[in-house]
Amino acid sequence: DALEVWGFENADDVGQSRLDHAAAQLDGVEIEIDAAAFDAQRFTAQAASGDLPDVVQMDRNFVATYAAQGLIVPLDECLALRDVDAEERWYPQVAADVTYDDQLWGVPQFYQPPLILLNERVVAEAGLDASAFDVTDPDALVAAVEQLTVLDGDTPTRLGFDPQGVSKAALWMLAMGGSIVDEDGVPSLDDPANVEAIELLQRLYDAQGGYAQVRSFVDAFDLFGDGNPYVTDQVAAAVFDQWYVNVLTPYADQVELGATPMLGTDGEPFTAASGQAFVVPIGAEHPSAACAWMLELTSEDAWMAAGAARAETTAAEPERNGINAGLFTGSPAADEAVRAEYVQPTDYPGFDATIQAYYDVAAEGVSFGATPAGQQLQSELQDAVISALLGEASPEDALADAQDAAMRAYEQVS
Repeated sequence: DALEVWGFENADDVGQSRLDHAAAQLDGVEIEIDAAAFDAQRFTAQAASGDLPDVVQMDRNFVATYAAQGLIVPLDECLALRDVDAEERWYPQVAADVTYDDQLWGVPQFYQPPLILLNERVVAEAGLDASAFDVTDPDALVAAVEQLTVLDGDTPTRLGFDPQGVSKAALWMLAMGGSIVDEDGVPSLDDPANVEAIELLQRLYDAQGGYAQVRSFVDAFDLFGDGNPYVTDQVAAAVFDQWYVNVLTPYADQVELGATPMLGTDGEPFTAASGQAFVVPIGAEHPSAACAWMLELTSEDAWMAAGAARAETTAAEPERNGINAGLFTGSPAADEAVRAEYVQPTDYPGFDATIQAYYDVAAEGVSFGATPAGQQLQSELQDAVISALLGEASPEDALADAQDAAMRAYEQVS
């Protein structure tokens, strides 16, 4: 029988090169891949019927949920049999994403650290620099954002700063000393520091016309196209994950990039990021082959093969302007090896500095925490933040309601 894998979707040059590497290491093992995106309802239905594949790729938010429900197997023995030390292979914050009840339940891949991506052209024209975006000085930050914002009435035509306050709400909360789950995976959305984070987000949006106006403006961005907000100067700065640098490489002659990390309450660089992971469902027919495949796919050799493939793509596609932004794999050794081999100085110092900034901040990350409440907690959190930013509820009340709902979800599966 073949090793069945579900969820490895849309394999690009990076994905295909790793698939080829892993297949070569498992000589004689046939591998069948269902490239459909992970679907929680489908997973639950197939688990009930005992018809799950050998390996499933999912967002790391789901891993503790299925671990608590007994639908996936712990992988500590898998790692031990193949002499893989989780502390050596992955950033601690990445391993923490898939650790629950003192066991590791997933093989993680990718780690996209967010930071503040600057439009240096706009920032410099205002007489400011990266220091204006010090999130530990809220009054100065709000004043700078107000100065950089351009409004037509209440409608923004340029944002001083897009904090991505809803999708990155948990990032802002952790940066301000809060948490979304405690060390045992229990939801903690009503942490007082989380209230402070939403209050800062309220001030940032109010300085730019209000959340509803900003959201409408951002929704109209040509984020991936010729009219992206860094070409058109629709933003002075925004929180973006590392992958967005790749989107901007074709426009290197039209943009002036810079970057600065968010700061934690201690004034030190801060980031937090999730990603995906491979799990082995209970009842998998080929657990040993599944273990070997997952670990080969995320080995340093596999990532170096991916780095070589990306370097070939960069050289073959002139529109990339020779800019190789590297790979952010979840493994510090692999990250550094790919960087040393393939990330070279370019004719665009702003891109070089920005890529450097993402590499620098990667090691500073923390985990959002693993919880059986998983995806439900994220949904409740985002709904609460939207409610507060729209003025439908106070930050305290919105988070209290979200905490109640998250606790109900936690108690149902833990």
